[in-house]
Amino acid sequence: MPSKATIFVTGGAGFIGSAVIRRLLNCTDASIVNVDKMTYASSLHSIPSELSSERYALSRTDICDSPGLRSLFDHYRPQAVMHLAAESHVDRSIDAPSDFIQTNVVGTFTLLQESLRYWRALEPAERDAFRLVHVSTDEVFGTLGADGHFVETSPYAPNSPYSASKAASDHLVRAWYETYELPTLVTNCSNNYGPYQFPEKLIPHMIIRGLADEALPVYGDGQHIRDWLYVEDHAEALIRVFQHGRVGETYNIGGRSERTNLEVVELLCTLLDEARGAETGAHKRLISFVRDRPGHDRRYAIDPSKIERELGWSPQESFEAGIRKTVYWYLNNKPWWEAILRRGYQAQRLG
Repeated sequence: MPSKATIFVTGGAGFIGSAVIRRLLNCTDASIVNVDKMTYASSLHSIPSELSSERYALSRTDICDSPGLRSLFDHYRPQAVMHLAAESHVDRSIDAPSDFIQTNVVGTFTLLQESLRYWRALEPAERDAFRLVHVSTDEVFGTLGADGHFVETSPYAPNSPYSASKAASDHLVRAWYETYELPTLVTNCSNNYGPYQFPEKLIPHMIIRGLADEALPVYGDGQHIRDWLYVEDHAEALIRVFQHGRVGETYNIGGRSERTNLEVVELLCTLLDEARGAETGAHKRLISFVRDRPGHDRRYAIDPSKIERELGWSPQESFEAGIRKTVYWYLNNKPWWEAILRRGYQAQRLG
C-alpha cells in the first residue's frame, strides 16, 4: 500500500465497515473516505474517535448514485476501494427483497462501473497499485451437511434473497476482473460478532432481550450451526487481503468456531447470569423455540486455510473470549444501543 494512501470504505458506518475504518486509522497511515448512505443500520457512533481525525471524511453517498460516486473518485483520487456496503439481514430480505437487489446487485454494478472508469484513466503505475476488495459472505455457498467446509472453489447455491443478491454481486466483481481486468479481490466470511453490531443480529438481539428479561426466541430446534468470527479479526484479515492478496483471487475468512445457535444463546445466558446475577432466575428460562424461518440453511463452516497459508492471517480471538468481550461491551455501552431503540427499532422477528 502506498504511503499516505486514500481508501474508500463503502458502508463504513456499518458493523464490519466501521471496524475496518477503526483499524485502518489506528494501524496505517491511510486516509479514509467513508462512503455510506446512512441507512437504519448505520451509526457514526461506531467510529467515535475517528470523527475528529484529519485522515477521515464522511460522504453520505448511495453506491447506486453513479454521478455521486464519479464526483468522489475525481475529488479524492483513491488508491483502493474496500466495498462493504450491503443490505445484510436475511430476515429483512424475505420481507423486502427489492432493497437487497437494489443495493447489493445494482449498487455493486454501479460501483464497479465508476471504479473502472476511474482506473482506466490512471497512469500505468497507479493502475498497477489500485485494488478493489469486495466483501461477501459464506451464505452464497448454501448449506452444508454434517461434514465438510466451504472452500474458495465451492459451488454457489444461495437459498435466501440476501444470499442470492450477494452471490450476484460476487459474480459481477469476478466478471469485471476477467473481462475488463479491473484489479479486484473477493472475500467470503463466516458470521461476524462483536462490539457495535446492530441489534437485529442474533448475538446482540439476545443480549438486549436478555437484559430486558424478555423471551429469547430460537428458530426451529436451535441446531443450526454457524462459524463465528470476531469482527476485529475480520477487519485485520480484510486489510491483509488488500495489502498482500493476489489480484483476481478469492479468500475465505472464518473463525474456526462452529457453534449451534442454541449453544450460542445458552452461553450468552450464562454470561448474563455472571454479569448481572440471577435473582429472578437463570436467563436460560427465557429461551423459547419458534417456527423456523423459510429457507434457513442448516450449517455453515469456512475453511480459512488459504488466507492462513498465503497471507499469514489467523483468528486471534477464541469464541469464548470474544463472546465475553461482546457481552460486557453491550453492558457497558447501553447509550449506543438504547439510542437505536429510541429511533424506533423494534426487536421483533421478521421474515
